[in-house]
Parts: sequence; C-alpha cells; structure tokens
Amino acid sequence: MSRRTAAGSNGANASKNVSDKADQVAALAEDTRHFSMLRELQLADLITEMNGFCGVMSIFASLRYCLGDPSDLSNVWTAMTFMPFGLFFDFMDGKVARWQKRSSLLGQELDSLADLISFGVAPAVCAFSIGLRTFLDTIFLTIFVLCGLSRLARFNVTVQNIPKDATGKSKYFEGTPIPTTLVIVGLMAFWVSKGWLLEDIPFGVVGEGLFEFHPAVLIFLTSGSAMVSKSIHIPKI
Repeated sequence: MSRRTAAGSNGANASKNVSDKADQVAALAEDTRHFSMLRELQLADLITEMNGFCGVMSIFASLRYCLGDPSDLSNVWTAMTFMPFGLFFDFMDGKVARWQKRSSLLGQELDSLADLISFGVAPAVCAFSIGLRTFLDTIFLTIFVLCGLSRLARFNVTVQNIPKDATGKSKYFEGTPIPTTLVIVGLMAFWVSKGWLLEDIPFGVVGEGLFEFHPAVLIFLTSGSAMVSKSIHIPKI
C-alpha cells in the first residue's frame, strides 16, 4: 500500500498541499470534456490501475477454477500469481510518484481501491475456490475483506496525522498493511502444492449445518483483526 504525498512536512508545504488538492478538485469538477478524467491521470495512477487489473484477473482465475475440473490447478496458480504482481505495481506507483514529484487526489483513492481488490477480495475469493466454501466460511472471509476496507479508509483519513520522514512518507502503518495478506496467499500456495485443498483443507471441518466451517479460515480473521488494530505500528520501508 503506497501513499503518494509531496515531500516535506512543515507548515508551508502543508499549506501548499491543501492548495494543490483544492485545485485538483476544482479541475475534476469543472472539466466537462470527454474523457476528462483520463486526462487527469498521472503515470503513477496508470501503474496503480495495473494493480487493480492484477486483482481482478486473479478473481476471474479463481472463478474459472470453481467452474472447471477440480484436478486442473492451472487457474488456481494463475490466481495466486497475479496477486504478487499486484504488489509490484503497488510498490512502483509510489516510487514513480515520488520520482516525478507529482501526486493526485484521484491517484490516492485509486491506490486504496486497487489494494482492496488485489489484497482483500482476490485472496478471499481464492480461499473460497480452494475449499473454504461453507456458509460460515464465507461470513468469515467477508469480515476479512471488510477489515481491509475499514483499514484502508482509516489510513486515508488519518495519514496526515501520522509522523512523516524527510521525504514526506509516513513513518509507520497503523495496523498491518493490507498487502501483508500475501503471506496467507503463500500459505495457500503451499497447501495447493501438497494437494491440501477442497476436501483436504488442513485442520478439517468443524460444526454442522449453518455452523460448519473450516478452522483454517480463522487465519483470515486473525489477519483482518491485525489490519484494523490501532496499537500495532509497522515501520514503513
């Protein structure tokens, strides 16, 4: 999860940032030309769009596995491969924005939305596709996604109040960043490599009827709880 902010944290820079934001909002609101929004996109924003692209493609690959032969794991591997590529683009958009010393309000919102798709929805759908499919499983996976959504919303609101370094980057994240969900994706990849999916998901199944669920889904709940934690501070690299 990258944040595009201008360098510096003193009062003059803060005032300049407020003025720049006001100008960007006015430009978006007043420009009525065809495809005016596309004209406002910066190079970093287009890279962010690629993050979202990877997330959506991962979701489609997971859905194709659900509809196909369970013994053909090619779509599962495709789904899992797209997510790290999303992380690459998520890392690069911030680098490019700081290199160009240009950022946009539109890009900042795109960043959070793309992260939610690639590191929230895509891992949850992948988990569903490999076997976490009971009603209670889906409730827990939905809570996981909503934790990611809430974490990103909080970040957007509070980022200006988090201490900054000399380049204007936040010194730390409150709660675990949503891309850390790729650790769970790596774990699922290990399960798939061992053939531990569908009826062979690790830790089995507990409960019956509506209360049936896979204990493995609690990993997602733990990740979601860590994302919305206020006390966990992760240094920003």
